[in-house]
Amino acid sequence: MIRRTWTRELLVRAGEAFGLFGEYIDGGPYGTGHINDTFAVTYDQAGTRVRYVHQRVNSNVFRDPVALMENVARVCRHASESGRVEAPPGDRSRSVLTLVPAKQGESYWVDEVGDFWRTYLFIEHAATHDVIAAPVQAYQAARAFGRFQAMLADLPADHLHETIPDFHHTRKRLAALKRAAKADVCDRLAPARSELEFAGSRESLAGVLLELHEAGAIPTRVTHNDTKLNNVMLDETSGEAVCVIDLDTVMPGLSLYDFGDMVRTAVSPAAEDETDLSHVRVRPEYFEALARGFVETAGEFLCPAERKHLPTAGMLLTYENGLRFLTDYLCGDTYFKTSRPHHNLDRCRVQFELLRRLEEASDELHRIVDSIQA
Repeated sequence: MIRRTWTRELLVRAGEAFGLFGEYIDGGPYGTGHINDTFAVTYDQAGTRVRYVHQRVNSNVFRDPVALMENVARVCRHASESGRVEAPPGDRSRSVLTLVPAKQGESYWVDEVGDFWRTYLFIEHAATHDVIAAPVQAYQAARAFGRFQAMLADLPADHLHETIPDFHHTRKRLAALKRAAKADVCDRLAPARSELEFAGSRESLAGVLLELHEAGAIPTRVTHNDTKLNNVMLDETSGEAVCVIDLDTVMPGLSLYDFGDMVRTAVSPAAEDETDLSHVRVRPEYFEALARGFVETAGEFLCPAERKHLPTAGMLLTYENGLRFLTDYLCGDTYFKTSRPHHNLDRCRVQFELLRRLEEASDELHRIVDSIQA
C-alpha cells in the first residue's frame, strides 16, 4: 500500500470523522515514529486552543487493524479504570492514553481509500526522548512500564489479540536465522560466519524463558513489547514518567520480555549501530535504576521466578535482537531500514558484544536484583 502525502484537507476530514469540537487551526506531522503516520492538530474551542493526535495506522505492518484497535481500546479503557493509576484526579487523563471515538462509535475511522485512523487526546507539558541520558530517566521509564503492567495485571491476556504472532519466540527467531543462512539468497554468508557461530553457541539461551513458561513457572501477562525510552512521556518540569504510549504491540506475553528490552536499550552507552565495539559496555548503575523502578511498580504481582530472571531477560532480548538483525542482513535488509552496506551486520555485532558484556556482569546484576528484593 502506498502511503499518501498528508494535506490540511485530510486532517480536517479526520477531525470531522472523530467529531472534534471547534475550529481547526493547524496541524502537521509529529514525533519520530517510523511505522504509523502521526499528526498533531490544534483546534480553537471557545477561545482555548486544544490539541489532539491523529494516527494513520500502517496496515502493511499491522495486517489486521480492526483487531489491533480492539486491543488498544480495551487496554486504554481497562488502564483508565484501574485503581493503580498514580495521578491526582485532575491529572488522570495524562497518565493513560485516551482514545477519542469516531462519530459511528468505533475506536477508529476508515477513510475513503481504506486507511485506518485513530485519535487521542494530546498529553500536554510532556515529551519523549530518544536517548537515555541519566540513570534517573532509566528509573522513570522502568517505573512507567512496571506501572503499565500493574494496571493491566487483572486483564485476562486471552482477551487480547496476538497482533504479531511469535514476536518474542526466540527459538523461532533462531530457526529463521538458520533458514536464512542455508539459503544465503544475497551471498552474504562469508562476512557473517563468526556471528553465526556466536548465535549457535548461545542456542540454549533461546529457550530459557519459554521453558519456564511452558513449565508454569512464569505466567502469561499483558505486555507492551516495545519498551524503549521514547515510548514513555516524561513531564517537562519534573522529569517524572507521565504516560506509556505506542500500544500497537500490546498483547499476551511475558513480563520479562518488557524488562529485557529495557535492559537491551538502556544499559550500554553505545549506539545500536556503533562500529567501534569498544564503546559497548554494561553500566551497572543503569541496570540498577531499571530493576529498582520496575520492581517498585510491578513487584506486587511479579512471581519469584520473574524476579530471579530479570538479568536473564536482558541477555535473552539482546540475543534475540542480534538474531533478528543478522537474519535481516542475510535476507537482504528487507525489514529494518538501513543507510549503509552491512548496516544490519553492524547492529548484530553490537547486540552480540553487549550479550558478552552482560554475561560477564551476570553475578553483579544478580546481586543488584537480590538487594532490591531484600
